[in-house]
Amino acid sequence: MSLCNSLIILFKLFLCLSLAPISHAQPPAVASCPLNFTILSDLITDSKPANIGPNQECQYIKNGLRLVESHYLQQTNSFLPPLNSAESCWRVYQNLVDRYIANFDVRSSCGYNTSWISQGCMNITTRSQFEALIPNSSLNDVARSCNQPLENNSPCAACTASLSRQQASYLTGKSVGNLSDCLAYPAIYAGAFLNRFGPADRGTAKCLFLLDFETKTNRKNKKVLILILIFVILGVGLLVIVCGYWFIRRKYGGLRKIKRKRDKLGQRIEMGGGLSSGLESISESTNLVRFKFDEIKEATRNFSRDNIIGRGGYGNVYKGVLPDGTQVAFKRFKNLTAAGDSSFVHEVEVIASVRHVNLVALRGYCTASTPFEGHQRVIVCDLMKNGSLYDHLFGGVKEKLSWPIRQKIALGTAKGLAYLHYAVQPGIIHRDIKASNILLDDNFEPKVADFGLAKFTPEGATHLSTRVAGTMGYVAPEYALYGQLTERSDVYSFGVVLLELLSGKKALVMTEDSQPALVTDWAWSLVRKGRILDVVEDGMPDLIPGDVVEKYILVGLLCSHPQLHARPTMDQVVKMLEMDQPIPTIPERPIPLVAEMDDIERSVSSCGGSGQLSTSGGYQLYSFENNPGTSFKDERHSFENTSGSSFKDERLSSDTRPVELL
Repeated sequence: MSLCNSLIILFKLFLCLSLAPISHAQPPAVASCPLNFTILSDLITDSKPANIGPNQECQYIKNGLRLVESHYLQQTNSFLPPLNSAESCWRVYQNLVDRYIANFDVRSSCGYNTSWISQGCMNITTRSQFEALIPNSSLNDVARSCNQPLENNSPCAACTASLSRQQASYLTGKSVGNLSDCLAYPAIYAGAFLNRFGPADRGTAKCLFLLDFETKTNRKNKKVLILILIFVILGVGLLVIVCGYWFIRRKYGGLRKIKRKRDKLGQRIEMGGGLSSGLESISESTNLVRFKFDEIKEATRNFSRDNIIGRGGYGNVYKGVLPDGTQVAFKRFKNLTAAGDSSFVHEVEVIASVRHVNLVALRGYCTASTPFEGHQRVIVCDLMKNGSLYDHLFGGVKEKLSWPIRQKIALGTAKGLAYLHYAVQPGIIHRDIKASNILLDDNFEPKVADFGLAKFTPEGATHLSTRVAGTMGYVAPEYALYGQLTERSDVYSFGVVLLELLSGKKALVMTEDSQPALVTDWAWSLVRKGRILDVVEDGMPDLIPGDVVEKYILVGLLCSHPQLHARPTMDQVVKMLEMDQPIPTIPERPIPLVAEMDDIERSVSSCGGSGQLSTSGGYQLYSFENNPGTSFKDERHSFENTSGSSFKDERLSSDTRPVELL
């Protein structure tokens, strides 16, 4: 009996072994995504997030993921989702992206690896690991700066500055990929725990994650306000027309006829109306001379090609000689539509309203209509025999400018802009400061020229919202991205010009590894490495290296800082250049919007070598006076000008061939 039992047991054991499945190494199952992308979709109310331009989708996608990760950290104390959920998280995010950007594969278009969504900085995955690395003093500093509404610029600037100090001091290790790298960790943590409104708040999203969305309520309110404004304008316009017609009919018995006056040949007709009356009112309050068209033709030898000294989108600039022997420059407009008339009156009004040694002086103007040449609009200015700053830096003039002359040009240009911003009422924003618009007289005294894009600033206004205009490479980021124009937009352009003046390099330069970058980024990278004097152009005559040269370089970097509130006013710039005021600490540039390098190179080639990139990446803080020789790891990012605008070079110089720029 015992033998039978043993056989039965052996048979059962054999049967179990034969039926048992053979074990093979199987890949782990794909887990569902624990990230809540609903908080991101709830913020999006239009086909794209507000103010997003072409080639910026990848950066917005990255910043949106960081916002979702901040919410995930808040809920689970984990920075990143599990690795086995990476694929499902990408699928969920791709479905959200498909609703707003057609035919855009996130991973292939942006070059993101699937695993990067679950990998980050220095192997930090949990809240406890992060807090073990960051001292309480740093966390408290960020909390003091960031635990407030962040939608306005000033609180946001204070918060991002504290985040930059934290990242620069403690998160200096390696990152896997660039989705949730060490630059992003302080913002992700601050959004989750140090700001009481949380990462899904519009102000927090805008400041910490550079995402700006409109709510449905705001959009409805805007539409209602626009409709109300349209009806008010129509009502007021109709009332003005009725009252004006009644007044004219009663007082004059009919509309006044347009006066015509023939010249001595009986062929030239000078038109009356709004344009002439507007210019005549300007002439009455100034010493402007109204030139005859025949006088200008004679002075320029009938607008001879040999007399062209500048070209631009507006037309050409000619040199000429008046009957008394005075050499002057004639700016002849070719846009002779009604809009062109408005632009002409505007420029005459701006130039006529200012008088400063560092601003180009207007002598007079000419308005005429002829049977064969049509409408003619010309302004007459003093001739600058030394041409423009562009001519001496990049236009083929062999003799290099000496250091004393460059110092004079920098200080004079700063004084001219300070006068425009603060000494005239209302203040004037130039909008197109660049090397070709800084003219040089016989003594190399700089004269700021070309006021065709200038804007008067209304009293009490913090900024103007306007169509983006200017020249790529010189346009401030907040103006290019959001159309918000302030005096500090001119400050940014001045900073670019100052670095061009000191380095002899154009706004767009090639770095040591043959990559395109802004001259501001190139100079910033050298200063961060303790090589500040390497910014100065080789072979500059009469250069005496010292504190003054270094200070001028730092002023250029401070003025061209991407953050608006980091820039000084032009009054402060003048005091710094005159050595009457110390230079404040220069903060590192914030996380920039990223564009694909292939797109940047295509943009550069299509624009003839003029493009806009941005800063070295990172929330870091740098002070030259306190930390000489300090160097930081440089991780370059890029930033594209999204204005879509290009403008021509305008010069009133005499000794150079015409050059046409963007």
